[in-house]
Amino acid sequence: MTISGHRTSITLEQPFWDALKEIACHDKLSVTELVRQIDSGREGSGSLTSAVRVFILNRVSTARTGEGPIV
Repeated sequence: MTISGHRTSITLEQPFWDALKEIACHDKLSVTELVRQIDSGREGSGSLTSAVRVFILNRVSTARTGEGPIV
């Protein structure tokens, strides 16, 4: 995928890909656009793959506490 004008790739386990696609669909975004948003909002020097995993974990955790949609 191309993020901020640069070709990049991320490696995720299938359950993370499934969740990412479901979240993108729920938010009416393409997966690439959702990853671009995650990339633009991340702090620190961690990898994009890690940022995506943390985003998904936070989204699921928020849903479990009743503070937001599951995806």
